[in-house]
Amino acid sequence: MRHSTPPPDPTGDRHWRGDARLAAGCALGFLGMTLLVDWNAGTLTLTRALLWFAMSAALCAVLLPHRVTAGPGWLAVDSPLLRRTVHTDALTVVRQYGDVSARLVLRDTHGQWLELDPRVLVANPLLWHELDTGIRHSMERGTLRQGTDVRRHLGHLIDDETARSVLRASGIS
Repeated sequence: MRHSTPPPDPTGDRHWRGDARLAAGCALGFLGMTLLVDWNAGTLTLTRALLWFAMSAALCAVLLPHRVTAGPGWLAVDSPLLRRTVHTDALTVVRQYGDVSARLVLRDTHGQWLELDPRVLVANPLLWHELDTGIRHSMERGTLRQGTDVRRHLGHLIDDETARSVLRASGIS
């Protein structure tokens, strides 16, 4: 009888739940304030209440951050309407666009691509580890044509931030 080990749980953005709660709180606060002001003015109707509710839902959708998860050989970004996944062990391109609002674009050999904020990787070293392991596998297989310099740059950035966090936590800095 064979005993197989279950696949490990995917690694996720540890700050996503707090950011999602903040987005929902802002949307609910907006809804409550608009309903209160409209009611106080005596102009609240069912149509206006539905309008405020729709605007609050749209605000929540805009503020809701993308959820990033990763596992062995894959990385996924979930938005409210779409899920994009790439095979990190079969990447062809890793590019970073912009400086102030940087975006990281990943493409794999299967034609799939995704875009994410590199700050998510900086804030979540376990996500970075999964992506970095996949990039290394892609380099070993020879599929990665562009992006080794981006990997190196992100690696230094994440290592520096991790060192700063350790120093802050220990009271040295």
